[in-house]
Amino acid sequence: MRFLVVGAGALGGYFGGRLIEAGRDVTFLLRPRRVAQLAKTGLVVQSPFGNLQLPAPPHVLAEDIKTPFDVVVVGSKAYDLDATMDAFAPAVGPNTLILPLLNGMKHIDRLVERFGEERVLGGLCMISATLDDEGRVLHLNDMHGLTYGERTGGRSARVDAIAAQFAGAKFDATASETIMQDMWEKWVFIASAAGLTSLMRASIGDIVAAGGQDVALSIFNEGCAIAAHNGFAPRPSALERGRAVVTTAGSPMTASMYKDIVRGAQVEADHIVGDLLRRAPAGDPAVPSVLRTAYVHLKAYEARRAREAG
Repeated sequence: MRFLVVGAGALGGYFGGRLIEAGRDVTFLLRPRRVAQLAKTGLVVQSPFGNLQLPAPPHVLAEDIKTPFDVVVVGSKAYDLDATMDAFAPAVGPNTLILPLLNGMKHIDRLVERFGEERVLGGLCMISATLDDEGRVLHLNDMHGLTYGERTGGRSARVDAIAAQFAGAKFDATASETIMQDMWEKWVFIASAAGLTSLMRASIGDIVAAGGQDVALSIFNEGCAIAAHNGFAPRPSALERGRAVVTTAGSPMTASMYKDIVRGAQVEADHIVGDLLRRAPAGDPAVPSVLRTAYVHLKAYEARRAREAG
């Protein structure tokens, strides 16, 4: 089975690197700048589960893709998705599967519209990783999970084939029969944490120290209500885990979106928070929720960033 991993950033570099380490047929789809960087350093992964260095990882530029791949793994930022789809489109054949690892649901709609219902799986990953200034993949926590499955539920021969390829690789791979439920639960948590820590410009622990547990629970509960309205009410374990995380005293946790704001970078405001709000039941527009307040805050940040860049 031939895998095309789009990009060799934090997500693609980690999971693609681990698959190569396990002897799988993986090619990275890269931009010229990353090709030049990897030519100097190779693909370097620093992880609590063992470091990895691949001196010359297989790669291809978009214009050089000649034949379809079996699986395309997509871990781009949502705001790059249109350009990303254009780049990997030549790799998509009649039997190609697309495994996206983005948060939220809007990307699923766009991938299905572009490539067709049957080609798009559901997927998510649980990992904290980043690229440093030298292009090394830094794995920052003790989780490295990748969950995937048919969006219609159940198991299939093609999911089993991917499972066989993932077996033995140094990450926690799970073939899920409820991937849409899994994705909604992660979305609710990510949107809550991103909205909360970005709005308050603070860690969970600092928000709790300020007496903001009720605000934290409010934004999380709102996300849960939206998920329930769409037929994906979070399961008891997800409720318990999410409420505990957003109210943990002393927690240094901040969302990656908050970190992006701190460094003046682009954010996924519409994809993570805005799209969740758009799927909410109609409410009283005169009473802005915490989630909507966080969204307006993010959009104001985007407006200011665009103005300063222009």
